[in-house]
Amino acid sequence: MVLNYIWISFFIVAFLVALYKTINGDFEIFSLVVNSIFERAELGFKLSLGLTGIMALWLGIMRIGEKGGAIHILSRIFSPLFNKLFPEIPKDSKAHGSIIMNISANMLGLDNAATPLGLKAMGELQKHNTEKTKASNAQILFLVLNTSGLTLIPTSIIALRATAMTDNDISGTATDIFIPILIATYCSTLAGLIFVSIVQKINLFQKTILAYLGSATALIGGLIWYLAIHKDQIEIISSVVSGAFIFGFIIGFILLGLRSKINIYDEFIEGAKDGFTVAVKIIPYLIAMLCAIGAFTTSGAMSFIIEGIESFFGLFLTDTRFVDALPTAIMKPLSGGGARGMMVESWGENAAQINSFVGRLTSTLQGSTETTFYVLAVYFGSIGVKNTRYAIVAGLFADLIGVIAAIIVAYLFWG
Repeated sequence: MVLNYIWISFFIVAFLVALYKTINGDFEIFSLVVNSIFERAELGFKLSLGLTGIMALWLGIMRIGEKGGAIHILSRIFSPLFNKLFPEIPKDSKAHGSIIMNISANMLGLDNAATPLGLKAMGELQKHNTEKTKASNAQILFLVLNTSGLTLIPTSIIALRATAMTDNDISGTATDIFIPILIATYCSTLAGLIFVSIVQKINLFQKTILAYLGSATALIGGLIWYLAIHKDQIEIISSVVSGAFIFGFIIGFILLGLRSKINIYDEFIEGAKDGFTVAVKIIPYLIAMLCAIGAFTTSGAMSFIIEGIESFFGLFLTDTRFVDALPTAIMKPLSGGGARGMMVESWGENAAQINSFVGRLTSTLQGSTETTFYVLAVYFGSIGVKNTRYAIVAGLFADLIGVIAAIIVAYLFWG
C-alpha cells in the first residue's frame, strides 16, 4: 500500500512541477517528461535482459552451494552465538535452526531460500510467544537481524552494475562496491543488535558473544585501517579482494558439491532456471519505478528536494556530494524496487556516472540496508502479530547507521 502511494505521488508531483514550470515559460517541460518516461521504460527492459544472464549464472552457483550444504555449515558455525542471543527460546526448539538457516541464506544472497526459512522461523518463535498478537523479544531481535542482515554477496547490485557497464562499454570493475557494502552492512547489523540488546537487557559481554562479535569487528576494523593507510591502492586492493573472494566462493561451492556427491551440472541448471525467473519478475517492477522516477527527476521535483537537503547540510559541512545519493537511502526501507530505480537513475544517461562518487555510493547504499517496512509487514503478518512494539524503530535505527557507514566508507574509498 505504501509503495502504491509513493508511485502515484511521483507522477502527481511531477505533473504539478511541470505545470508550474510551463506557467513560468518552460514550454518544453511536458515533452521532456514524456520522453523521459519512454526512455526509462526502454532502459528498464534492457537492464532486466542483461540481468537475466548474470542472475542465472549466480543463482546456479548458489544452488550448488545450497545443495552441497553451505547453509548447514554456516548454521553450525553460528549456532553457539544465536543460542546466547535468544535466551527466551528453549535450546531444543526448532526455532534456532530456522533462524540460523534464514540468516545464513541471507548472507549468501539466497533470497528464494531465505524467505520461506524466515517465515518458518517466525512460526516457530510464535509457538513460544505468550501474547499471540504482540511481538515477542525473540521475534523483534530476529527481524532486526534479518532486515539489517550482513550480506556477503550483493548479487543483484553487482549484476546490474555489470550489465550497465557492458551495455554502455564502460571500463571498470562491477564488483568494486563489494568491500564497501560488506563494511556498511556489518555496521548496520551490529547497530541493530546493540539497540535491541539494550532494550531487552541482553548481556553482550558474555564470552561466546564477545568471541564472535570481537573477531568480526576486529576483522572489519583491520580492513578499514589497512585501506586507510593504503588509500592510493584502494581500487587495486578492492578489485583483487572482491574478485578472489567471489571466485573463492564459486570454487568452494563446487568442492562442497563434489563432497556431497550431487550432480553439480544438473543443480546448476536448476538454479539457473530460478535466476531466469527472478530476472523476468524484476522487469515490470524496475520499469514501473524507473518511469515514475524518470518523470519525477526530469520535471525538476527531485532537484528541488536535493537542493533543500543540500542547503541544510551545507550549513555545517563543506562537502555535500553525498546528498545526491540520499534518495536511494530514503527509498530503501520503503521499497527495494524504488531504491533500485533511484540507484539506476543516479548513474545518469547511458550509465555515464556509474563509476562516479555518487554512482558508487548509491550502489553501496542499496546493499547496506533492507526493505524494513516490507519485511516487517510480511513476517509479522504471516503470524497475525499486530503490535510490533519497537521493531520498526530498531530496524530504522540499524538502517540509519548503515547509511552513515556507507557514506563514510564511500569517502574512504572514492572521496
